[in-house]
Amino acid sequence: MSSQDTPGKGAGLGLALASALAFGGSGVAAKPLIEAGLDPLHVVWLRVAGAALVMLPLAVRHRALPRRRPALLAGFGLLAVAGVQACYFAALSRIPVGVALLVEYLAPALVLGWVRFVQRRPVTRAAALGVILAAAGLACVVEVWSGLSFDALGLALALGAACCQVGYFVLSDQGGGADGTAPDPLGVIAYGLLVGTAVLTAVARPWTMHWSVLAGSADLNGTAVPAAALLAWVVLVATVVAYITGVLSVRRLSPQVAGVVACLEAVIATVLAWVLLGEHLSAPQVAGGAVVLIGAFIAQSSAPAVHSAEPVASGGAEAERELAARGTAT
Repeated sequence: MSSQDTPGKGAGLGLALASALAFGGSGVAAKPLIEAGLDPLHVVWLRVAGAALVMLPLAVRHRALPRRRPALLAGFGLLAVAGVQACYFAALSRIPVGVALLVEYLAPALVLGWVRFVQRRPVTRAAALGVILAAAGLACVVEVWSGLSFDALGLALALGAACCQVGYFVLSDQGGGADGTAPDPLGVIAYGLLVGTAVLTAVARPWTMHWSVLAGSADLNGTAVPAAALLAWVVLVATVVAYITGVLSVRRLSPQVAGVVACLEAVIATVLAWVLLGEHLSAPQVAGGAVVLIGAFIAQSSAPAVHSAEPVASGGAEAERELAARGTAT
């Protein structure tokens, strides 16, 4: 990698870490809302619909985008916004949270397969090692040995969430269209949220929601916090900021490398839950978090320059999504 590439790559890594932090922090805000009486799917709808409303001016500004890239916008909304969360929630009804989370974070390996077998590009051994280490570390973070339930449909749904994560990173890395120009990522996010809102409205049926919960307070580890404030965090930080920084990081790193960094999302979520919700980490979880960091570093350092003919690093994974309490808010 040349010295000219270093600043852009460093900025991309910083954006990817910011995205992981924003996505990872969604759980500590969403979980109290759920415990206060909101259905998890309703929290997801509030998150996506609220973010779509915030981003609406950008959708108006890029109103030509649906005509230019309809397939990209539809795919982003269905996969990156609605698909991951819907599949994850459905999986949770059949298998343990830890198992669903680990299966969802098989997305880095799936992106590796996409790069190797669909794009027919070679991958480095170091990149593959980074993915293996990240997956092994995540297994420790979620302590999958504490309870496994191999429900075939539940595992299939969790794998569906992983496939949607792959779609998020691949679509985020889309280049120019027929006119040779790349779509503005902010416009893609705005329309993706609108599409996701439409899909989730049909699934979540928000008219059945207990709206009165939002007027009260929620318990955050013994502290009463306005439910509206928690929702604002979920919408503005865990969605708007998270998606924007995530897509921009992919543009600077590649979907493979940004996806490996996104694996830190689970570690961040666990640490924040420890600090803010009193959900303490065990020694294996701390060790697993360190392994995830090592794996992400190996994959990041092995990535060549953008558009290089060298073997590419692999990794990958979105969104959030939103696992355990995070899955209610990814």
